[in-house]
Amino acid sequence: MGQRKYIYFVKKLFRQIFLRIFKLLVTLVVFSVIWVLVYKYVNPPISGMMFYKWMSEENYTIKKEWKSLEAITPSLPLAIISAEDQKFLRHNGFDVDAIQKAIQQNKNSGRKRGASTISQQVAKNVFLFPTRSYLRKGLEVYFTSLIELIWGKRRIMEVYVNVVELGEGVYGVEAAAQSYFKKSANQLTKQEAALMATVLPNPLLFRLGKPSAYMVKRKHWVMRQMKNLGGERLTIHWYE
Repeated sequence: MGQRKYIYFVKKLFRQIFLRIFKLLVTLVVFSVIWVLVYKYVNPPISGMMFYKWMSEENYTIKKEWKSLEAITPSLPLAIISAEDQKFLRHNGFDVDAIQKAIQQNKNSGRKRGASTISQQVAKNVFLFPTRSYLRKGLEVYFTSLIELIWGKRRIMEVYVNVVELGEGVYGVEAAAQSYFKKSANQLTKQEAALMATVLPNPLLFRLGKPSAYMVKRKHWVMRQMKNLGGERLTIHWYE
């Protein structure tokens, strides 16, 4: 094979590879957008987190019951925002200040600090598996941007309160309310809603069935934050 033919062959091969990769990426982007768009109107039957644990842990059972946002007490999303992401209604999916503080602390401390927003947690829990890699983190950023753009805050919160893990195999506030308080999520008091929020983001360490002294102390802190943020006026428009 002459040099010109060889160069032509290599260029043709690279073009074919590039076109195939490009077509694959376009297909994946289109699929992901459709996936997110469908979940704007259709409740996810199972999340990536649930599926991962079900596949990886023997005899793992899942307890969940979907409830619309109107069917739970307004105190619950308020408590979750107060405990997890007080800038939820103002940011575009990412809390830049919290990320910068986490990076700085993690450089100088052995105790790692997270900076995930509620939107990021929804993206990770619904669409991805709880693995640790740069690829997964990149996909989390991508899906977070998509749900912020396509869903909006109300739908993000509605999905969050239905897929968040609140105990071993217990997902969503309705299943947690019935399991630990023996009542529906629309009957929880402000104190119970605040206590439920204290298990986040580690429901396997902090147990609603046996609240620790730390959880009780944090419950009072969450209730103060709920008041400081304006009370149920902050999210009551979701119920009107």
